[in-house]
Amino acid sequence: MPTNVDVFWSFRSPYSYLVTPDLLRLRSDFDVTVTLRPVLPIALRAKATVFDASDKKRPRYIFMDSMRRAEFLGLPFVWPNPDPIVQDRETFEVSPDQPLIWRLTSLGIEAERRGKGIDFVHAAAAVIWNGTIGWDQGDHLAKAAKNCGLDLAEMEAEIDLDKAKTIVEENHQALEDAGHWGVPTMVFEGEPFFGQDRIETLRWRLEKSGLATKG
Repeated sequence: MPTNVDVFWSFRSPYSYLVTPDLLRLRSDFDVTVTLRPVLPIALRAKATVFDASDKKRPRYIFMDSMRRAEFLGLPFVWPNPDPIVQDRETFEVSPDQPLIWRLTSLGIEAERRGKGIDFVHAAAAVIWNGTIGWDQGDHLAKAAKNCGLDLAEMEAEIDLDKAKTIVEENHQALEDAGHWGVPTMVFEGEPFFGQDRIETLRWRLEKSGLATKG
């Protein structure tokens, strides 16, 4: 059986979006499976401690840095419209009702169940982060699913929200157990690699471990 890399990934994380092309390359270059482990955005997982509403440095930096990183990687980058989570931009308060992020996260779980988790989030994130206004409406997500051999209507018909919530909680705990909290975090043989810019370090580790490459 191929070696596995778990990927803890959020639909609202710009860095999760930016890492997906590298994850596809990782899978094509090495004899490795890449397992999607969707988690909720940290604003929902740790909403009481993430941001101080009086200090805007962190969100400003994340936006500036992710836009810069996207330009470096040659990827489009526009903050999603609508935002995948319902959050007040001034106070950082989040709504208890989060239909978009639960829809997306549940779709990610269902795609992984069908063996195409990374493929789906790559296609869907490209639509969400490329400036498509109303990415949640019309056939945008359906086309993204079709591009990786999935049927969106079939996937949504199979979603059990209670089961999805259980899986998400398991993923949250697995991320904690791996020794991290942020996304994207890739875990190989218990070792976490946090951040889009750690993909080369992960590749080095796979090579150092003697993992076969595909030639």
